[in-house]
Amino acid sequence: MSETFRDMILIAKDALSKAGIKGAGNEAPLIAALAAGIDRDRIMISMADRVEREHLQRLDQLLLERGVRKPLSHILGYRDFFKHRFHVGPQVLDPRPETEILVMAALAEDFTRVLDLGTGSGAILISLLAERPQAFGVGTDLSETALSIARQNVQRLGVADRCELCPADWFAGVEGEFDLIVSNPPYIAADEMAGLAPELSFEPRMALTDEADGLTAYRAITMGAGDHLKPGGRLMVEIGPTQAKAVTRLYRESGLTEVSVLRDLDGRDRVVIGKLARSNG
Repeated sequence: MSETFRDMILIAKDALSKAGIKGAGNEAPLIAALAAGIDRDRIMISMADRVEREHLQRLDQLLLERGVRKPLSHILGYRDFFKHRFHVGPQVLDPRPETEILVMAALAEDFTRVLDLGTGSGAILISLLAERPQAFGVGTDLSETALSIARQNVQRLGVADRCELCPADWFAGVEGEFDLIVSNPPYIAADEMAGLAPELSFEPRMALTDEADGLTAYRAITMGAGDHLKPGGRLMVEIGPTQAKAVTRLYRESGLTEVSVLRDLDGRDRVVIGKLARSNG
């Protein structure tokens, strides 16, 4: 009997479940649609249609890749984040839903110039610029390959004329002052790396860990923020759920005021915010 799209989805769900992948039922239609070369919405309304042998062969290959825990986003070639679809791959950190807390916090403030340190795919910076048509942004990253992905996203999502991307080690070579500085830096301590989900082994290690205590980036960012923020400007960074105390201390030691911590939807500390005080002069 010939297989149908429904059969493809069932095959995929079974294989993903046996591989121990959570959310197998959600991933199965996406992988089946990719194997068949059609949109997911179309596969859902064509469940009884027969599929070609080549589609089943392609499905087998994709399931093998996912079975060794290659991230779904790397297989699909994209990740949906905030309001947009971003091209991703092994060159960049995969943007995650909890980082949207940082984007929403930033959009609650007024800004016309924004700096994104360690921009990666550009997901944070592009999301902010797309919501603020009058704003200009700068994104830096130490990785040229990451910047190549960011440039693709900047062009595809229509903010290239308001965005500058440049290779830099945090603030090195960055000129001017900004109303807002944002960053999702590598914050996983070296001794925590072994306990991470296997999918993370496919992402760039330098985007995950500082190979130390997880706080190296925050020291550099807070130390340099005062020279790059306009008076009254804000610094917002994503943190690991156990780092709020240490990072808020770094904020205060660097002279930032009105320091606060935002939690994500799971109730975990996720974003630290601070302000550069206005001069009394």
